[in-house]
Amino acid sequence: MWAAGEAYEPYVGRWSRLVAAEFVRRLGLAPGGSWRDIGCGTGAIARAVLDAAAPRDVTGVDPAESYVRHARRHVADPRAHFVLGDARALPFPDARASAAVSGLVLNFVPDPARAAAEMVRVVAPGGTVGAYLWDFGEGGMEAIRTFWDAARALDPRAGALDEAVRFPLCGRTPLRELLTGAGLAEVETDAITVPTRFRDFDDYWGPFLGGQGPAPGYVASLPEGHRTELRERLRTALPTASDGSVHLTARAWTAWGARPSG
Repeated sequence: MWAAGEAYEPYVGRWSRLVAAEFVRRLGLAPGGSWRDIGCGTGAIARAVLDAAAPRDVTGVDPAESYVRHARRHVADPRAHFVLGDARALPFPDARASAAVSGLVLNFVPDPARAAAEMVRVVAPGGTVGAYLWDFGEGGMEAIRTFWDAARALDPRAGALDEAVRFPLCGRTPLRELLTGAGLAEVETDAITVPTRFRDFDDYWGPFLGGQGPAPGYVASLPEGHRTELRERLRTALPTASDGSVHLTARAWTAWGARPSG
């Protein structure tokens, strides 16, 4: 589903970087730490850690070789390393990291509870584990919510593909329960909302043609006539300014806690 950084960036990568920067800032961890970025993708969190947390090092892990290559090319810093690996069996020793974080990934992992337990395993006692996921419900990630509302109005089968239906983990309470169940103490949750401004309708619609992710994958499955009908319905549904730009917002739920020292 996620294989090419070049397609991911215009779709949601440009907005995920904004969330990553705010997430790292809110964690407020001391400089000099050793970080692990689980499901690193294009390297958005790793870049945010380098920019805001003054780490000793940050290592990202992802199962897609193309993403690891993309991150290595675009996060050029001697403190950053990117390796292939599975979130359910992280290629890191026990209790060495200061922090393990994951952005917009755990809902795609077949066993998120196992992934959360692995994140706890690799941090030292007292270390921080945190994650964030898009809110696909009403008032959440508006670009994708608007898409599925339009798709469902035209095609009943789209309802089962809607991320709000497919990914119940993407909410404040389920995300907190996931980290609490992994053994973290004092788990905190919060929302991060960022602006998502599109130059024009084509800037919004074009990334849905990339074929990567649930919504673009659905678009790719449509016959040309149905695809055109969906495009025009979206053109009508989106709030468009006088200059043709489209102003939306995106919300992510965040949760973080500490590995108990005892």
